[in-house]
Amino acid sequence: MNSISSYYKHHVFFCLNERKAPDACCAHQGAQQAFDHCKSRVKQLGLAGPGGVRVNKAGCLDRCAGGPIMVIYPQETWYTFVDASDIDEIIEKHLQNNEVVERLLTPPELGR
Repeated sequence: MNSISSYYKHHVFFCLNERKAPDACCAHQGAQQAFDHCKSRVKQLGLAGPGGVRVNKAGCLDRCAGGPIMVIYPQETWYTFVDASDIDEIIEKHLQNNEVVERLLTPPELGR
């Protein structure tokens, strides 16, 4: 691991941005619940902290059309999720085993 990305092995950002209807936004699609679930599970599994995983809130990540959205750095992997089981799969496969969850990848062309 290089010195630029060595503080956390994985840094996870959840878009929690809220827009006025009818504009799409992650806040209206369960993003807060997913964030809370992810943060809790990462702590329960002992993955949190320096050298491990950090789960953070983010404002708009400008990929609203694919929402709800999360991104994991330093791998720059963008995920779209539906429920807690999707979050659990991302934790198990990506955060614990360094495997990309292909079925949950955000299509690269999806923006706002």
